[in-house]
Amino acid sequence: MKIRLKLARVGMNMEEATVVKWHKQPGETFTAGDILYEIETEKVTQEVTATGDGTMLEILVPEGEVAEVGEEVCVVEAAPAA
Repeated sequence: MKIRLKLARVGMNMEEATVVKWHKQPGETFTAGDILYEIETEKVTQEVTATGDGTMLEILVPEGEVAEVGEEVCVVEAAPAA
């Protein structure tokens, strides 16, 4: 199943963040807990991890670009449940 991941709010006053680095590229697989990407806000740099297994399909916000909370940042294919 394709899932469009959105930028989550990591701080009470966070409205946007810069995507600093993508750790997974299209076609790469990941497992729960793997780092997908890093974001930077005014106060902190944080790693965003996968909540399940899957494959990165498409990056929607390139490195160095700003995304707003709730904006879709990538598309992944969730691995089928075992």
